[in-house]
Amino acid sequence: MADLIVKAAVKEALDDKNVASDFYDALDEEVEEILADAARRAEENGRKTVQPRDL
Repeated sequence: MADLIVKAAVKEALDDKNVASDFYDALDEEVEEILADAARRAEENGRKTVQPRDL
């Protein structure tokens, strides 16, 4: 799957913290899991549209 996060935005959100290079890959994997779970919940509820409640 494509990169789901924007590294510059993550760095900005973490303000003055240093970010390890492998952090971005781990975060991207977490986001991918969250999206897959949300898609599954939408499908289980008979919808093709993923909504905030699916998070």
